[in-house]
Amino acid sequence: MINARIVFTTAGTHDEAARIARALVERRLAACVNIVGPIESIYRWRDAIETSPEFLLLVKTTGAQANAVRDIIKELNSYELPECIEVSIDAGSPEYLAWLGDAIIDI
Repeated sequence: MINARIVFTTAGTHDEAARIARALVERRLAACVNIVGPIESIYRWRDAIETSPEFLLLVKTTGAQANAVRDIIKELNSYELPECIEVSIDAGSPEYLAWLGDAIIDI
């Protein structure tokens, strides 16, 4: 099984989310990016409680490309501190995971 990962990030607009998603897939750093939203996020920032509409991106990638995915998110996201949370995919459809691995250029 490949070292599959999901990276979670958010963007403030659908256009920004789509720009990030397209860049990741075009560069073959992600096999697929789902854009969910709008969602409502409630968070602490600079010692205040904030509420913002956001779009959640679910980035399907590999461990070998996770650092490059984070770099692109930081480059293209307008947030001062973009969310970037990576989780390992421990199991899944073997056919889907094989497709995921084939769609990504592992360095």
